[in-house]
Amino acid sequence: MNLEINQITTIFLAIGLLVLGTFLVKKVGVLQKFCIPAPVVGGLLFALFATLFKSLGWLEFTLDTSLQSLFMITFFTTVGLGASFKLVKLGGKLLVIYWLACGVLALAQNVIGISMAYLFNLHPLIGLMAGAVSMEGGHGAATAFGQTIEDLGIDSALSIGVAAATFGLVAGGLIGGPIVKYLITKYDLKPSETDEDIGMPIVDTEKPIETNKFFTQLLLITFCMSLGTYLGGLFSTATGFVLPGYVGAMFVAVIVRNIVDKFNPKVVDMKSVGLISDVTLGIFLTMALMSIKLWEVANLALPLLVIVFVQVVFIALFGIFILFRALGKDYDAAVMVAGFTGHGLGATPNAMANMAAVTERFGPSRKAFLVVPIVGAFLIDVFAIPIIITSINLFQ
Repeated sequence: MNLEINQITTIFLAIGLLVLGTFLVKKVGVLQKFCIPAPVVGGLLFALFATLFKSLGWLEFTLDTSLQSLFMITFFTTVGLGASFKLVKLGGKLLVIYWLACGVLALAQNVIGISMAYLFNLHPLIGLMAGAVSMEGGHGAATAFGQTIEDLGIDSALSIGVAAATFGLVAGGLIGGPIVKYLITKYDLKPSETDEDIGMPIVDTEKPIETNKFFTQLLLITFCMSLGTYLGGLFSTATGFVLPGYVGAMFVAVIVRNIVDKFNPKVVDMKSVGLISDVTLGIFLTMALMSIKLWEVANLALPLLVIVFVQVVFIALFGIFILFRALGKDYDAAVMVAGFTGHGLGATPNAMANMAAVTERFGPSRKAFLVVPIVGAFLIDVFAIPIIITSINLFQ
């Protein structure tokens, strides 16, 4: 028996699963400890039940996820609108070094993923899905690029990417603390008492969002989406180079944000943009995860685990022997390594959780809490996405 679920009911179901996932993350300690995103919990629960029902021959679901791309493009556009280059100046030299390291990591993760795919006699794009797409990119990029790669004829790319991102997320939460503890103990590191009190611009969380400001943000976002997808399509047609619409929208948003900042920095209201970002990311991720076909990746479980294991070993060694030294071999550098392992294998919340656990025990690090969120939240994509897109076009 096949149950077809229409467009509106699919959105309703996605929002319901997102709410359920949020509830479970709050109530289940393990999910909270490893910062597993609510959309992942809710979406994968549905995917597990769908797989069970299909394997028992009871029921098969057909979801209408045609609106998923709208939410996805909107989310990546909000990421671009958050990329104010003024924030880069706040982080100074450390931010630039950390940012470049993230670019090197993205390239290395793709090399590892594709090389391991050849070793297991798999298509290189399957290895790419266990590279920077799912490691540094997390569930958001795995979902977005997974659909793009499936459109190129690689079956189950989305499912593979989501599985790899989930493994990486858990690993990123597990290894950050032990790595930093090793560095602090070995080099007898202590928090600096002379750091300048620098920080991110404060967003007034108490002040309600104004309707006029909210619609101004919607105007900016939809403008960037329409122009970005149009230019992306023209670019792909002219060059034959695959450039997904959401990538064009994100880079147009980066340009628009920094042009607007020159004239009036108050035009972009990050509180409203952040709300739109959270809502669209939650819905698009949940819709993507609830529609994956887990039975398609069962035979790839072992190669996938091996590739992710190699990725974890690499980022640990890179963080200890290269990044720590490049950032100055001090306490702040050690805390930033904790953040690096968190979002290098999973997501920015993972990075923040890693750093919070370290600083709660050993002392504060203002520099780390400035640099890591700025790079992890949006600057990382400036390097990672072009590297991923180039890899897709080289190995399609």
